Amino acid sequence: MLDEFSLSTPRNLVGSDIRSYEFFRGDVRDTDDAARAVDGVDAVIHLAGITGAATSHEIEEEVRSVNAGGTETIVDAAEEAGVDRIVLASSCNVYGATYEEELTEESTTAPGNPYAESKLTAEEIVKDSSLDAVSIRMATNFGYSPGVRFNLVVNTFVFRALTGEPLTVYGDGTNWRPYLHVRDSARAFEAALDWEPNVYNVGVGNYRIEEVADSVATEVGNDVNVTYMEERDPGPSYHVQFDRMDEAGFEPNYTLEAGIRDLAERFTND
Repeated sequence: MLDEFSLSTPRNLVGSDIRSYEFFRGDVRDTDDAARAVDGVDAVIHLAGITGAATSHEIEEEVRSVNAGGTETIVDAAEEAGVDRIVLASSCNVYGATYEEELTEESTTAPGNPYAESKLTAEEIVKDSSLDAVSIRMATNFGYSPGVRFNLVVNTFVFRALTGEPLTVYGDGTNWRPYLHVRDSARAFEAALDWEPNVYNVGVGNYRIEEVADSVATEVGNDVNVTYMEERDPGPSYHVQFDRMDEAGFEPNYTLEAGIRDLAERFTND
């Protein structure tokens, strides 16, 4: 396991059996760090990267360096070490701002920010390598984790609902997003070690932002006020199909509603 902890913390490993892992602290862009991490392994699950589509415009050079450049370094090291396979964390954000409801892995991509562009470049890097490459176009994650993120809409909606704050919806709430619980995300990367090399959309379903707000209000059970800021840009809208994931035999365990309930319980009881 390779991590430099610039965007995380060792605390995220609390509760796991860290003695079962060989850990390297380093940078995916560093040739020596990459070589040490992939030495003697059969497959690489490449999760390292800078996230955040909206903020990626402000740090464009760093995003490209880590997400695309780091992928190239990892691939070169893996090929040199004789690794068989790589599973890449990509994103459904590569489809860009579209209200089309039949997006498949073969649909035209139109990344609208440096983050999405870097993920698409990373897909091309692994595809062009000698490795068996699986790229997972991940839906927007939600749910409790040691490093739970509050810049993700479901997580922040649940937290605001529990604390009596209004749920702020940018735009008119009709933009689409696919979602996936973080535990199912982890399961997908493990399962992908056995999938046919290809690109896969992975998620539990597509929801309009207004539907997410309604579900949070229903599941949390509080008197939740939803505020619409129609003058604010809601960000990209994309509605993807998961047929290829289904054909691979993968089925998420958490519905959106079940994940919201679990998150509310965690925030309330932990």
